[in-house]
Amino acid sequence: MIRVALAGNPNVGKSVIFNNLTGSRQRVGNWPGKTVEKKEGIARCNGEEIYVVDLPGTYSLTAYSIEELIARDYIVEERPDVVVVVVDASNLERNLYLVLQVLELGARVVVALNKMDLAEISNLRVDAEKLEKVLGVPVVPTVAPRRIGMEELCRRVLEASRAERPAIAVKYGREFEDAICRIAELVGVEESLRAYNARWLAIKLLEGDSAVVQRIESLPGGRRILREVGELRRALEEKYGDVELALVNERYRLIRHIVEEVVKGEKALKASDALDQALLDKYLGIPVFISILWIIFQFTFIASTPFSDILGDLFAVLSEKLAHVTGIAHVDYLLFGEYGVLNGIGAILSFMPLIMALYFAMSLLEDFGYMARAAFLMDRVMRKLGLTGRSIIPMILGFGCNIAGVYSTRIIPTEEDRIVTIVTNPLMLCSARLVAFAAIAAAFWGSAAGSVLLSLYILGILLAVLVALALKKTVFRGVESPFIIEMPPYQAPSLRVAVSYMWLRASLFFKKAGTVILLGLLVIGLLATTDASTLSFTEDVEHSLVAELGRALQPLFSPLNWDWILVVSAIFGFVAKEIVIGATAMLYRVSEEELSEVLLLRYDPVTMYAYMVFVLAYVPCVATLAAVRHETLSWKWTLFTVLYEVLLAYTLGLLTLLVGRAVLPGV
Repeated sequence: MIRVALAGNPNVGKSVIFNNLTGSRQRVGNWPGKTVEKKEGIARCNGEEIYVVDLPGTYSLTAYSIEELIARDYIVEERPDVVVVVVDASNLERNLYLVLQVLELGARVVVALNKMDLAEISNLRVDAEKLEKVLGVPVVPTVAPRRIGMEELCRRVLEASRAERPAIAVKYGREFEDAICRIAELVGVEESLRAYNARWLAIKLLEGDSAVVQRIESLPGGRRILREVGELRRALEEKYGDVELALVNERYRLIRHIVEEVVKGEKALKASDALDQALLDKYLGIPVFISILWIIFQFTFIASTPFSDILGDLFAVLSEKLAHVTGIAHVDYLLFGEYGVLNGIGAILSFMPLIMALYFAMSLLEDFGYMARAAFLMDRVMRKLGLTGRSIIPMILGFGCNIAGVYSTRIIPTEEDRIVTIVTNPLMLCSARLVAFAAIAAAFWGSAAGSVLLSLYILGILLAVLVALALKKTVFRGVESPFIIEMPPYQAPSLRVAVSYMWLRASLFFKKAGTVILLGLLVIGLLATTDASTLSFTEDVEHSLVAELGRALQPLFSPLNWDWILVVSAIFGFVAKEIVIGATAMLYRVSEEELSEVLLLRYDPVTMYAYMVFVLAYVPCVATLAAVRHETLSWKWTLFTVLYEVLLAYTLGLLTLLVGRAVLPGV
């Protein structure tokens, strides 16, 4: 089987090409020992199978970030048969830097010249044939969303896999070439380095690449090699100054020469420039961003409601059909009773269409090119508060899942900023909380539910900013890390990519429902069907073990106006936030459809909004806490996250209730 690696800058259409090639034959996991997502799949071309690995998006292979290290190590250590470098034809100068670095690794390269349609719109004419001659590797023009060039790309990949590895495209000045050749001779005689490209090792040593230096240092003759490298570096520094910067300049000198040869025309001002002026305006940008979010939430409710109703009815019928399937009364009642575990799962999964609609809408927005601009907008606000703009990306990812948000903080180079972002990320309203909030908001606010949810999203962001600001002003006073983000061109969103992303996230949710959530509901169900005094089976939840637990803790929450069922549901939400709504339905002994009526009879809108504020801010799920511990390497910060969020949630819940009662006394 041919092994192919997909490399490229962020936002060049690499994911679309990966999806086009592999279709449904793909899987997602993590790179071994890393928390960066790994996508791999199988493509079929002319009767042959091609194993495709989608490397993390990166601008270079200098190994400053974990993404760069993963991409570089895979190409160097795993030596795939072909590396397909996806480049943006409308921004060729920036993208060719990565192409040259991959060529320096000695890999077989095929260049996918993507976004040719955008280059034409920008009044740029890119000569793919001339670029192929200049680079000495196959170049295939593509338009990924329309699947243009995919067959040709597969064909050229097969041809390249059987060809000789190409000559290096980059040649530096005489003094640099002399130094590179000398170092290549030194490392070339080392038996353990024979698998590496000697010229590439020499360039990395001249650049002072820490990973390569450590590799050489571990060799028996490593110190001798490094001493001579040091002498050569000092000689070059006397003439050129910073050696690494000089090598970078040499690459860009070659790139500018290539671009002059293969690109004709000047980039024209486009409608996107005018659109950016409106969307990124310092006065209108934030209101527009909030308005777009409001439209998305309204869309998710309207589009998902019919499907949610169907799912709720389906689980009700399924429970009825399975009511006596085992013949064991306790088991049947626990699992398939009218208010058993199956109905609890149904109460959670009935809101799956809402989650899928949200992911679908967000994917379209990201593919359109707006999410990077949203991060840029929020960076302005964060800077004024003295916080790092890099925190915005983990915060946005936290809307999907706090675990992903915590792990993504690795893009923040400053340790102080990174810890602040980690411990505040659980305040983002994740999709797990959205399940519970959607049920409550729909019951109490009907058509205004989208607006209520939007208020909770905004509250989560404000809380995260305020807590981060407090930490930066007290515990941490470090230097802010710089924030660099590329503005991708606007483009028509790909429905294929949006559906694929939606289904991928939905499948992860289904797995969670079948493991962690099911286990949590089983524990609650067992406690709810076990009599507190006799420890025997009971259908009277008021005298069960779970009721005793709830009543014992209820005095702590009586100022918030909760009954024991809301107390238990919130506590078990520590396992997984989706459990909150499923447990509430189980313990009230109602189906998902009837839960709204019960809550409306027992509580008023102010109390339930305060309840949602509490659930928004209180201790994250156990998996998120594990991520916090893993990324901070500290139980101190993990415990701090738990304590401050519990105190913050209780304070905010009580404050919301008191203010709501004062402002709306008749509610």
